[in-house]
Amino acid sequence: MLIRLSHTFMSQTSHCIPDFLIRQAEEVARRESTTVDSIISIALSSQVSAWNVRDTFEQRAARGKVEDLSEILASAPDAPPAPGDEVD
Repeated sequence: MLIRLSHTFMSQTSHCIPDFLIRQAEEVARRESTTVDSIISIALSSQVSAWNVRDTFEQRAARGKVEDLSEILASAPDAPPAPGDEVD
């Protein structure tokens, strides 16, 4: 079932969520003066975004070649690290 709120379409779904997690979501919702639905949507959005970033990095890493890295490092200037970038 799709529900339109403002300019966003939302799907209404049913899921099993552990009691302890719902209690935490309820507490956060109270603190933030929002709904549990909003907290769950924000948390889900954040996690999906994190997975997408990870997948993007993995895909880019798979395209990389050691030979290219050697060329990139060889082109770096032979200079001391910038202030604050030193390794102790």
